Amino acid sequence: MIRVMNRLGITCTLLALSASSLSAQTRMLRSPSVSAGNIAFAYAQNIWVAPRGGGSARRLTSFQGATENPKISPDGKWVAFSAEYGGNVDVYVVGIDGGNPKRLTWNTAPDVVQGWTPDGKSVLFASTRETNGPTAAPRFYTVPAAGGVEEPLPLNRAYQGKISPDGKKVAYRMNNSWDEERRNYRGGQNRPIWIVDLKSLDLESPPWKDSKDMDPAWVGDVVYFISDRDGVANVWSYESATKKLAQVTDFSDFDVKTLDAGAGALVFEQAGYVHELDPKTGKHHVVNITASGDYPWMMPQWKDVSGRIASMALSPTGKRALVEARGEIFTIPADKGDVRNLTNSSGSAERDPAWSPDGKFISYFSDKSGEYRLYIEAQDGLTPPREIALPNHKHYYTPAWSPDGKKILYHDTDLKLWVLDVTSGQAKAAGEDPWMVPARTMNPVWSPDSKWIAYVKHLNSLYKAIVVYNVETGNTQQVTDGLSDASWPAWDAGGKYLWFLASTDFALKSQWLDMTSYDHEENSALYFAVLNKSDPSPLMPESDEETGVPAPGTGGGRGGRGGGGGAAADSTGAPAGGGGGAAARAPVSVTIDFDGLAGRIIAVPGLALRALYGAMAEIVTTGARVVPAKPLVLGYEFRYPHLPEALRSALG
Repeated sequence: MIRVMNRLGITCTLLALSASSLSAQTRMLRSPSVSAGNIAFAYAQNIWVAPRGGGSARRLTSFQGATENPKISPDGKWVAFSAEYGGNVDVYVVGIDGGNPKRLTWNTAPDVVQGWTPDGKSVLFASTRETNGPTAAPRFYTVPAAGGVEEPLPLNRAYQGKISPDGKKVAYRMNNSWDEERRNYRGGQNRPIWIVDLKSLDLESPPWKDSKDMDPAWVGDVVYFISDRDGVANVWSYESATKKLAQVTDFSDFDVKTLDAGAGALVFEQAGYVHELDPKTGKHHVVNITASGDYPWMMPQWKDVSGRIASMALSPTGKRALVEARGEIFTIPADKGDVRNLTNSSGSAERDPAWSPDGKFISYFSDKSGEYRLYIEAQDGLTPPREIALPNHKHYYTPAWSPDGKKILYHDTDLKLWVLDVTSGQAKAAGEDPWMVPARTMNPVWSPDSKWIAYVKHLNSLYKAIVVYNVETGNTQQVTDGLSDASWPAWDAGGKYLWFLASTDFALKSQWLDMTSYDHEENSALYFAVLNKSDPSPLMPESDEETGVPAPGTGGGRGGRGGGGGAAADSTGAPAGGGGGAAARAPVSVTIDFDGLAGRIIAVPGLALRALYGAMAEIVTTGARVVPAKPLVLGYEFRYPHLPEALRSALG
């Protein structure tokens, strides 16, 4: 990859997008905390404070490292927060009007601020300082705001929570989660909110089944917390006296992220905005806050993107390569010419480029409109791209042009397969994979006649099967029997065979999170299906026999050492070798006889079982020889047999 990296030593300009140039309302305001007159929050790795009614925010810290979890004291005069001023996450306090922060903790473990004691004299924080295990378990401590010795609360484990206004109880979340942002997780890391009497250690909790409940806060005797028990994280309340559980907010788009209470009100973060909620009425509103500042990372600057290559695609002739790097699309010449930045769009992300089969156009996905759309552009970048809105607002993967250039396939976040008509821009669903466990393994590929799509689909056994979809009729047929784990389909260029990898020792890995899959390597072998029942297997035994008549093209000479043996032909009828450039392939028509197809699936002999990964691209066959016509990746070994020498050496 050295040469390509050097060519991508190009730089691109990152556009400045200051907060003041956006709308008056600043988004991405995190972890709000409220008092009678102010709201403190984290933004751009610093702590800010704004009037409770909204308006311009003031920056309380200007540290280049991370500062987080601001919590306003009960009297509204101080803000406690966690920061890395000393190279470690510790507890600090600063006046609500600003000033020099005061450090309160000095332990090497991270100390994460949770709130204040009701009298405002101490700060509550969580720390793993007493844990030596591989997975640190936090517990709660208090430290005097004036400085002093930390004191643990009588709870063995506590990750997130607050002390009640009367100081007698604490509502908390016992353990952390390996993925705090995972939506609708229902595994063993979820726990209910626990409410513990700090004197008797009696425990109660709101009704709970398996939801992720987090970030409890007190208003009087009522505990408010975030729960995704309705599918989206919303604010819920629990009254200990009456045992009443109620849903307070009803968002259906973005989750509520953090929650805090103070001065008889609640504030929470949702969709990047700070919301204030009145617990008496249950009504909430967005607080209009503007945070303006000098953000070095948002100023125009040059970036070397050579280390940020995410995907590549070769042109049909191999003369240029499409490269996605840091959200830009470039084309790189194999030998002569310059690198072209086709998109020049630092304010959006362009990804997954693909060439049209005639090499005249490229396609890619871009979120410049606010949602990902498909763009088609001339490969020279001289004309504006065409924008095509897609049916669902999702993330998209594996775009590929049909060989006739009329359609583009892709699949989305929901593992739905789509086929888009290039002329009309209309997309229709073509299939789906019902299971995400967890890698994306659909890997759809076009047949050489553009009439079929082969892709991988999970069965209910969690084994994967190869299925084919007929673009003209809309019919789908399963090719493999489901008794092995099949993957990575690839069409023969002549349309006679469908190749794939399959594993017969996959069973222990079918449950990807099951510990029985540990220390078990899945091995695969190479197979192909003879699609037309009238076609013979290319692996039939061969034997040279003496006929007494010289073979055509040998000139009567010896066909062995030093002889001029004839050129072999692949299954398209095109010569397998020869100079003067590639010969045009004859039109291909793929015929699939599903009757008895399972009996025409053949294992390739002489290929040892091993862990095989990666895309088997278009394949041609020459007798019993298997020749990849495009990059073939087996066990992470990259081979580029048909590229120009310069680009092949650049790709390593």
